[in-house]
Amino acid sequence: MNEEFVDVIFRSQSTASKESKHERKFYGEWIDKASAKHSAPEQFAADALRKLYPDHSLVMTSDWRLQLLSFPGVSAEPIEAAPLVTEVVFIPLARRLGGPLGIVADSVEIGTFKVTWEGYEFIVYITQWPLGFGNRTEYFILHEGTEEPARQMLTKVGIWEDQLHDEIWVFNQGFWQKSRGLWEEVQKADWADVILKEDFKKALKKDVYGFFSSQEVYRQLAIPWKRGLIMHGPPGNGKTISLKAIMKSCDALGFSPLYVKSFQSYKGEEGAMADVFDKARQVSPCVVILEDLDSLINDRNRSFFLNQLDGLEGNDGLLVIGTTNHFDRLDPGLSTRPSRFDRKFLFDDPDLEERSLYCKYWQTKLASNDEIEFPDALVDEVAGLTERFSFAYLKEAFVSTLVTLAGLDDDEEEVDFATLLKSQIKTLRKQLDKSSDTDMASSRAQVDLAIPNAPARPDNKPSMDRDVRVLLDALSEYAAKSEASGRPAGAERRYTTLPGTYQADSSYWRGGDDYRPLPNPTGFSESMAQTSVSDGQKSKPSYVQLPSPLPRQSATRDGRPFEWTDGIEARRLAVSTSKVHVAGPKRVYTSMQRVADLSPSDRKL
Repeated sequence: MNEEFVDVIFRSQSTASKESKHERKFYGEWIDKASAKHSAPEQFAADALRKLYPDHSLVMTSDWRLQLLSFPGVSAEPIEAAPLVTEVVFIPLARRLGGPLGIVADSVEIGTFKVTWEGYEFIVYITQWPLGFGNRTEYFILHEGTEEPARQMLTKVGIWEDQLHDEIWVFNQGFWQKSRGLWEEVQKADWADVILKEDFKKALKKDVYGFFSSQEVYRQLAIPWKRGLIMHGPPGNGKTISLKAIMKSCDALGFSPLYVKSFQSYKGEEGAMADVFDKARQVSPCVVILEDLDSLINDRNRSFFLNQLDGLEGNDGLLVIGTTNHFDRLDPGLSTRPSRFDRKFLFDDPDLEERSLYCKYWQTKLASNDEIEFPDALVDEVAGLTERFSFAYLKEAFVSTLVTLAGLDDDEEEVDFATLLKSQIKTLRKQLDKSSDTDMASSRAQVDLAIPNAPARPDNKPSMDRDVRVLLDALSEYAAKSEASGRPAGAERRYTTLPGTYQADSSYWRGGDDYRPLPNPTGFSESMAQTSVSDGQKSKPSYVQLPSPLPRQSATRDGRPFEWTDGIEARRLAVSTSKVHVAGPKRVYTSMQRVADLSPSDRKL
């Protein structure tokens, strides 16, 4: 028994001695460490590898941009004696490619590779372990000699990864990514497909391309070499296709287009903006595309965005192009301030001349089709029938007509192109008119919800300021009618304030809170109109009307002049017994709001 036991021990040691150091040392120790002991495993691995390869230099990296094995100049093959653990991942492919619907690929969990680059040989260990919400991958690059060859190789890898290879930089959800799909889509655009008046198109192209060729002019004039353009107007009138044409041509000229989808980020919007402009400064000269500018910039991030746009850190070579369907929603700091977006291009609904140009564009495209007759007379007729059509509506008229023609069966009655096109225009006209009626009804409904039987107002172009003024005017008119009808018997006027310390019979604020006179409501049931109040207690729920001073009515606050601003002053209140008086005429804004408990932030009127 003893001899057999000794024999087993010695045979085990003998077998182990024949194993390579890759398998016997690093793999076993890594499994022991990475299976549970996750305190700085990369430091443990570095120490283990230095002991195994005392004559080799070691360079480590976990930078996701340094994808060593995918670099075109690198040759890599697994070392057979070392364990290789991979995880299979599935990658779906687009159906339109016509090939397989998907492939599987291997993700290296742990492996050892012999890597060759420009005559240098390296041993590369790749390890991966869970960290936070994801995994961390570490490369350990060993070279028999100095670190310099490994560092040179990683520099080449980083430069290649940072370059665009038929791709476009896209910023979304806090990260820059290279998009091949967007690049392919942009390549389909052509200025010949942008149907605009020649003078307008020429001015737009001059402002874009002239900027990049004018660096010396800017320098001689001692002004920053930066420019901002805004493309605005109703949707469907050529902003997007113009952007694609600009991106395509700028990319071909060597000026990288940077496309920003969103400023939403794990870093916050300000952190995302800093990342966007840092990248732009790195790759300048370039063009930064901010589509739907009115949705990207809001009250929270506007100040930081303007600071970045002003270029406190220097924005030489940056052409920033913003687009919006709602120019009136932009802050004046963006829309009117010089040196930010100093050029504005309005992409409005096409006039008769532009509609004729678009019809001639389709006439040329269909000229080679013998089955379609498209005479000049039809061009003029269609241009006249499509008043108020956007370019998108015009395109839909032609595309839907051609699709319908292509789908006709042989046994169906033949319909000529002109008849079918005019029929499609008639259908789209109904949709356009219905959409306009819906928009007008929605605008009226917003006022009617607050003011029953409010008088109708003429419909103009949408404007936030105008909508507020219409609402306030309607509220005032309705209030005047209510006061003219008289108060119900026993409805005494009562004043109240939010909980706090105030001086009655004085226009003095203490504690930084506001107060308003609060009358009993008119026209409500007795149970709703009554309000039970006692010192230090809040009222039971009720409905109230809240008057407000006229716009910009002067008062004093903490001994200093203070002006009211106009607005809807009906709010939910927690009623207390303090009685105050606010001098000056009152305008009653009627709005039924339930009296309820409020948080401190909601108590401000």
